Amino acid sequence: MNSSGITAYLNELEGPLRDIGERIRPVIDSALPDDSGALWHGHPTWSLGDKPGQTPVCLLKACKSCVTFGLWRGQEVADPSGRLVSGVRRMASVKLGREDDVDPALFSEWLHLAVALEAK
Repeated sequence: MNSSGITAYLNELEGPLRDIGERIRPVIDSALPDDSGALWHGHPTWSLGDKPGQTPVCLLKACKSCVTFGLWRGQEVADPSGRLVSGVRRMASVKLGREDDVDPALFSEWLHLAVALEAK
C-alpha cells in the first residue's frame, strides 16, 4: 500500500491535529502488519487486505477541531473505558481533541482485538 500518502495527510494538518496524528500513528503501525496503511476515501485507513479498504481495520479522519480514530468493527471490541462511541453499521470511534487524548496502551489493545476479529 502507500504509507507516504498518510505521512502527507498528517503533515498537512494544523499543529494540534498533526500532533495527535503523529502520536497515534506509531500505535496503529505497531499493531498492524507492515505497510497496511494507505489513503482511502481521502483519509488514512489501515487494512489487512492487499488493497486499500480491503478488510479495513481502522481509520484516522481529521475534522476542524479533532481527529477521529475509528474501528470498522469497533462495536464488537471490548471497551471497559467507555470511550468508544458506536457509529453506523459495526463501527465505533473516539474523537481526539488533544495529543494527550491518545492512550497508547488502550488503543493498542483495541487494535489487537480489531485485527483478531478481521483475521477470523
